[in-house]
Amino acid sequence: MHSAVFLIEFGAIILGLGLLGRLAGRFRFSPIPLYLLAGLAFGTGGLLPMGASEEFVAIGAEIGVILLLLMLGLEYTATDLVSNLKTQYPAGLVDFTLNAVPGAVAALLMGWGPVAAVVLAGVTWISSSGVIAKVMGDLGRLGNRETPVVLSVLVLEDLAMAVYLPIVTALLAGVGLAAGSLTLAIALGVAGAVLFVAVRYGRVISRFVSSDDPEKLLLVVLGLTLLVAGIAQQLQVSAAVGAFLVGIALSGEVAEGTHTLLSPLRDLFAAVFFVFFGLHTDPASIPPVLLPALALALVTAGTKIATGYWAAKRAGVGVKGRWRAGGTLVARGEFSIVIAGLAVTAGIEPALGPLATAYVLILVVIGPLTARYTEPLAAWFRQRRAVRTPLLAAVPSPAKSPESAAEPAPDQDPAGRP
Repeated sequence: MHSAVFLIEFGAIILGLGLLGRLAGRFRFSPIPLYLLAGLAFGTGGLLPMGASEEFVAIGAEIGVILLLLMLGLEYTATDLVSNLKTQYPAGLVDFTLNAVPGAVAALLMGWGPVAAVVLAGVTWISSSGVIAKVMGDLGRLGNRETPVVLSVLVLEDLAMAVYLPIVTALLAGVGLAAGSLTLAIALGVAGAVLFVAVRYGRVISRFVSSDDPEKLLLVVLGLTLLVAGIAQQLQVSAAVGAFLVGIALSGEVAEGTHTLLSPLRDLFAAVFFVFFGLHTDPASIPPVLLPALALALVTAGTKIATGYWAAKRAGVGVKGRWRAGGTLVARGEFSIVIAGLAVTAGIEPALGPLATAYVLILVVIGPLTARYTEPLAAWFRQRRAVRTPLLAAVPSPAKSPESAAEPAPDQDPAGRP
């Protein structure tokens, strides 16, 4: 009986996702906000809560994030990654300053204390790699010139999580300096080792994985990705970072074949991830913190747009690409929820969880909109300014009064001679 209920629930979820995706496609709109709203409707405190398929949906959501980052990694080689990190690290510093500081300041203003400030700084700092990867794919921008800049910022954030998460975990647990330093050293070592292997032995890995049989290629790549992601997460490094680096390590025909094979699976499990996010949000917890979450969302949406614009300008991208890069980086998602979840589990601040949830929901809905419309809106404002400037220049100067007309020009004497 339980299995029958599970099949009914999960089948209804998949069917609903398909219908919502078709509806979004008809209006040329990203389906992500619709997936989230569907999760809210059928999750905790929603219209019709589901329970039998919850555990499977949770696993599917985690696989969805891993596949999204794997597919992102397949777009670029290890050489591209190292080159971008060397050239774009100033963008990472600007990103941290503009987006982490508002969260920390907001927590201190609400009287939550320094530990909660560090947590909320992470919530507002890190963009959602999963949402952004999906949006860029939906909008057909993976080959755009600003995309490497966006990916560089995302990778810098993901790698920074290898440092940030152990620090936050140590602060929340109240452990000593020695234990916290050991956790941080392990995390950094694992991230560095995986990156070194991806850069140094990428071709060897590609030859090992390569196969003319699509079935064998799919099984080997998927198994390797999940294995590396799981090991990375077990060692306090983000599973998303591990999956991304696996994608970086694969190149050539292997990367192309893997992209073709895994695209349908990515789309399925990514949709499940966004539904899962909504399923675990109680709509009743959002209204009390909606105004501060909205204010924080508006401020940090602006700072993310500024970050992307600055980073793209520094990379020599044109004006349109700069606005697209900024708008694409707005969405927050999986990392923000993970960070807030750690604080909620530790019992640091009861209102932090609902605030983070409302904040992420606002930006995960606004994010696809800013990615699509920031550049057209900026172009519209530039066009209006260009139209107004000639009109103002064409306005004649005020007519002179008879007295002023009779006055000699500066270069004339009173008789009117030059």
